[in-house]
Amino acid sequence: MASANIVEITDSNFDQEVVKSSLPVLVDFWAVWCAPCRAIAPHVEALAGEYVGKIRVGKCDIDSNPQIPSQFEVRSIPTLLVFKGGQVVGQLVGAVPRAKIEDLIKKAL
Repeated sequence: MASANIVEITDSNFDQEVVKSSLPVLVDFWAVWCAPCRAIAPHVEALAGEYVGKIRVGKCDIDSNPQIPSQFEVRSIPTLLVFKGGQVVGQLVGAVPRAKIEDLIKKAL
């Protein structure tokens, strides 16, 4: 996670960073050992920069933060969830093309 436009989502800050956010939030559930997660990371980072002020982007390391992925039944990674008003409004699973991630974001705006 090497971007100023991406916030680290943890079990302890999820409520503040996601549920209480005035903007829609894209959360990338990932792990260091996950090759497909690394494959989509540049797309997620680029889109975080392109949609500054319109959507927040966060990454949640499932190994360090097991509660939130469990709460949202994340069974496979990468999983991208979009939250709006604290509720899940969209989901993608797997190493999907950048266009699919962008479509997910646009639907939440």
